[in-house]
Amino acid sequence: MDLTEIETFLALSEELHFGRTAERMRLSQSRVSQLIRALERRIGAPLFVRTSRRVALTPLGEHTRRTLGAAYEGLRRSYDEACAIAQGMVGTLRVGFLGCLNGPPLTDTVVAFGRRHPACETTVTEVPWRDPYGPLRNGEVEVLLTLLPVDEPDLKVGTVLVSHGRVLAAGAGHPLAERASVDIEDLADWVLLDGPAELPDALRHGFCPPFTPLGRPLRRGRGGRTYQEALHKVATGETVWTTHQGLFHAYRHPGVVHRPLSGLPPANGALVWRADTENAKVRAFTALAAQMASGRASAQGGAGVREL
Repeated sequence: MDLTEIETFLALSEELHFGRTAERMRLSQSRVSQLIRALERRIGAPLFVRTSRRVALTPLGEHTRRTLGAAYEGLRRSYDEACAIAQGMVGTLRVGFLGCLNGPPLTDTVVAFGRRHPACETTVTEVPWRDPYGPLRNGEVEVLLTLLPVDEPDLKVGTVLVSHGRVLAAGAGHPLAERASVDIEDLADWVLLDGPAELPDALRHGFCPPFTPLGRPLRRGRGGRTYQEALHKVATGETVWTTHQGLFHAYRHPGVVHRPLSGLPPANGALVWRADTENAKVRAFTALAAQMASGRASAQGGAGVREL
């Protein structure tokens, strides 16, 4: 059997139009007709009824569409699986994420990756804020969506996928909660939540710098090994928190409000992975994520990465 004849037959049985089939197969209409006639001669009977106004399957054509279509799909799956095995795109890809970054950019990438590589299962796991890189280093996940900056020599950093405006979280009764917005210089008189003790210094200082841009020292208070614990601490009025808008898409506390915070750069999230365990699945997933991020930016007229 000629595979091109089969593919053309299946396309025409869906389109029922020689012109559209020719476009879909990137062939001329005369070539489509030639291939269909050749298949009919090979089988020994007409598969289509052709008139000047319509194209329709004969009963034999309908039977052939069902049986040959199923066989063709099985052949394609076998071929795709063989390619996946050869390329290392089989098994499981373990993806981790910080809860504050969960949303469409990650979900869309996971769904698109699954469609592109059906022989590779993707599992998705939330990693703890107090130890974001631990699951990468112990092999629990292979690629991680985390906050920047990342200053870890053993980790590679990919394209920024999400970007959030900065906000100040404060207890509902806190004096700063009465303001429409807050600047980082306004925080020198208050204790700022410093996060878990295990947080890497680069990430800690990126979100809660030791000094304001004008050089005023910022006081820090440790606490909050999870996002909910941090929100509880803020709700009590003990501290305020220089966080980002994305957190409040995923987490809530009735005693906490957030206000726009100026004077700090946006909170960006990117995929990171271990350089020494990089494999074909990780390369394919991170490349696809970068491609989709670029597409989102283009669709927004170059406005940048998508906010969750």
